[in-house]
Amino acid sequence: MAHKIDKKIISYKVLSEDDKAAAVQASNDAQAIDLESMHENLSRPEILYGSTYKIKTPQSEHALYITINDMILNADTEHEERRPYEVFINSKNMEHFQWVLALTRVISAVFRKGGDACFLVEELKAVFDPKGGYFKKGGVFMPSLVAEIGCAIESHLKRIGMLKDREMDDHQKKFLAAKRKEFEAMHTDSAEIDEDGAFPAKALLCGKCQTKAVVLMDGCMTCLNCGESKCG
Repeated sequence: MAHKIDKKIISYKVLSEDDKAAAVQASNDAQAIDLESMHENLSRPEILYGSTYKIKTPQSEHALYITINDMILNADTEHEERRPYEVFINSKNMEHFQWVLALTRVISAVFRKGGDACFLVEELKAVFDPKGGYFKKGGVFMPSLVAEIGCAIESHLKRIGMLKDREMDDHQKKFLAAKRKEFEAMHTDSAEIDEDGAFPAKALLCGKCQTKAVVLMDGCMTCLNCGESKCG
């Protein structure tokens, strides 16, 4: 049987009998299992499973509590997964009430819309406060309160498996461990280490991981947290 080709051929692949059998099996599996996915018309169940994250900034006397509720899709099957459904932010500080309420409603709407909502993390973390940011415990710089809300959402998405950590390879880990040992051998004075005992107190801010962990090693500025080096 002849088939007319209307479009330009940009690639091709010769299917073996195993490939054809696998394609037929995948098609049959998709038809047999009606997988449920997140979409805006999905009715809210009576029970949602949530996690609450505390945010305490030096810019406010009161902490913020971010609660993210998840919906369980395809429960009790091998395709079971958790997907965020809604977010709430509560605090005694009423200064930011209006925009915080608007932000939670927009984020919740994006969650319920379905699809890949991970882009929200980078969008929120890229927001800068014109009054200036602040450093969290451990020397991590937060450019704004909105950015820290984004970090809390990022932690939650990693916890439920929607986001994966970008792990360093073995070579990078060995290089970073060697640099740490070398620095510790050169600086035995405890006064030169920060309160958490992680990085030098006089370390500079790393532009890649936003952590105060950049030190001068062998004439090259090197981050002791992520391994970023000006020398490549």
